[in-house]
Parts: sequence; C-alpha cells; structure tokens
Amino acid sequence: MQHPHYPDIDPIIVSLGPVAVRWYGLTYLAAFVLCWWLGNRRADRPDSGWNRQEVSDLVFFGAIGAVLGGRVGYTLFYGFEQLLRDPLFILRIWEGGMSFHGGLLGCLLGLWWFGRSTGRQFLEVSDFAAPLVPLGLGFGRLGNFANTELPGRATDAVFGLIYPCAADAIRAINPVCLGEWESFARHPSPLYQAFSEGLVLFVAIWLFSARKRPVGMVSGAFLGCYGVLRLCTEFFRQPDSHLGFIAFDWLTMGQLLSLPMFIAGILLMVFARKNSSIRSS
Repeated sequence: MQHPHYPDIDPIIVSLGPVAVRWYGLTYLAAFVLCWWLGNRRADRPDSGWNRQEVSDLVFFGAIGAVLGGRVGYTLFYGFEQLLRDPLFILRIWEGGMSFHGGLLGCLLGLWWFGRSTGRQFLEVSDFAAPLVPLGLGFGRLGNFANTELPGRATDAVFGLIYPCAADAIRAINPVCLGEWESFARHPSPLYQAFSEGLVLFVAIWLFSARKRPVGMVSGAFLGCYGVLRLCTEFFRQPDSHLGFIAFDWLTMGQLLSLPMFIAGILLMVFARKNSSIRSS
C-alpha cells in the first residue's frame, strides 16, 4: 500500500525579527478562546447561576494553571533527564512538550483558587468547566501534529503516514533513519487523539451535562471518559524513546497516568449519585 507523506508544515506561521507566531501557540490560544465562548453560552442560560465576568475569570485561572502545570508535568513525567541537563528547558514551551495530566492538575488548582475566591464549591466549578475543555484538548493535539510530535507506531493501515527523518521526535525513536523519509508508515496518533479527546469527548460531556446532574457527576464523567479514551489511543502512539513501555511490554506512561483518572471518575460519579440520594431522602 502506498502511504502519503507527512505534510510539510512550517511550525512558524510568521516571524518579525526575534518574535515568531507558531502553530503550537496559536492552537493553545484557540483552545482558551473556545473555552471562553462555550462558557459564555452556558452562562447565558437563565438557570445557569453564572455570568460572563465569572466565565472570563474562570478561563483565566484555568489557562494559567493548565500552561504552568502542563509544562511542569511534561518535564517531570517525560523530560526529567533533559531538565537535569538543561534547567532552562522548562521555559522553552514554544518547542513543544506539554503534559495533559500535568495540565489537568494545574487547571484543577486554578479552578480551586477561583472557587475559593468566589465562594463556590470546587466540584460546582469543575462541573461547569468540564464540558468546555475537550475541544481545547483537540486543538492542543493539532498543535502536536503541526510540530511533528507524538509519532505513532508502525502500521500498514490506510490512515498511516510516512514521517520525515528530520523531525526531532523521529530521530529520537529511530536513530537509523538517515534519509529524507522513513521507509514505513506510522499512525498519526495526534490526529486520533484530537478526534477522541477533542470531538468525541466534547459531544459526550456536552450532552451529558445538558441536564441537571448531582454535583460532581459531570466532573466524574469527564475523568472517566477521558481515561478510557486515552487508554485506547495510547495503543497507537509510540512510547517516548527514553521511557519506552513502563510495564508488561505494552503499558505506556500515558496509560499509567490515565488509569487513576478512570478510577477516580467512576468513584466520583458513585459518590455524587449517593450523596444526591442522601440529600433527597
């Protein structure tokens, strides 16, 4: 089967002297703007209990937490050795390298701080924020694709792409790739994750949250659904070269970090339903 080549995408959209606008940064900006727009739509509902100013503040706190947590998480979970060699590595966000799980922890901390400053329960805030997040995650994965990051495993499937040897991510996992292109195709795993973590998760959580739910139920659904989707898509993604498989010759770091999310999501949904039943009795 003749597979297409990876598209030649310049990571820099436009540059003016030392200032450059990159696709990676633009996708994150688009993610935060989309969260703000969706949040305003929800806040405009008569029974939402939220206003637009609160949405703006929520997105600000969440964005700061996501960016800081995502970068710190990446350097700790995936790039700790490089951080030890080059401490300034943690600051070079424009080169790529953001961890969803670290970003989630940072975002949760931002939501907690927002709730504390406004007198709202943490789970009330996270329930409102959860449906806004998935499409932003999808945009982030598109940024990974533009940066030729997160290459997938070798495949003969029709969706496979032939990756360029010049990409840093390919040189790290295939040091014998000396020509212009690899001799085989790989799964474009960032696109798989953009579709699943972005579109599929968004539709599921947006529809689930359209009805009134017990406090914590929407947050639990988000954690559980993301955990399942990430566990599945990781089977198409090549593990980082310096980490490899964590255990069993198939478990990746992404799956190891997603499993507790799935368990926490299920437990949170059970707790929310039980707590709601106690209140109504």
